[in-house]
Amino acid sequence: MQRALLAAVACLSLAACATAPTRYQPIGPSGVGYSELRIEPDRYRVTFQGGPGAPEAQVQDYALLRAADLALAGGYDWFRVVDRTIRQTGYGGSSIGLGIGGASFGHHSATGVGVSTGFPLSGGPVLQVNLEVLLGRGPEPPGADVYDAHGVRAAIGGRAV
Repeated sequence: MQRALLAAVACLSLAACATAPTRYQPIGPSGVGYSELRIEPDRYRVTFQGGPGAPEAQVQDYALLRAADLALAGGYDWFRVVDRTIRQTGYGGSSIGLGIGGASFGHHSATGVGVSTGFPLSGGPVLQVNLEVLLGRGPEPPGADVYDAHGVRAAIGGRAV
C-alpha cells in the first residue's frame, strides 16, 4: 500500500513538472510564445502567452519586447500601446470539498464524512497579454504608454529566455 502511494505521488510530481516553460519565442505547439497580427502598416496586435504559473510581469515584458522587435524590424523608433488586455485561464485557486454519505446493508448501516482540498498540478494559471500598438518614427511623443523601441530591446532583451 505504501509503495503504491509513493508511486502515485511520484507520478503526480512528474506531471506537475511537465508544464511548458515561458520563453520568448514564436507561439508553438506548447501554446507558449508570441504572435502578432498586422492591422495597418504601422499598427499591430501583439499577443504573448506565458506558460502555467509564469509571473505577470514576465508575460507583459515579453509582449512589450515583441512590440519593440516589430518596431525595429520596420525601421520605427518608438511604439505606443493604445490598448492592453490581460487574460487568465486555467487554475484559479485552491478548493475545499465536503462529502457526507450513508448506506444500509440489511442489519448493518454505515455513515461516512470526507473532506478534501485541491491544489494545481499544472503549475498555476496561464496568462495572456494582448497589446495593440501604434509604431512611429522620429522623436518620441509624450505619454505614459509610449516606449522607445531601442530602450525596450536593451532592457528586456537581455533577460529574455
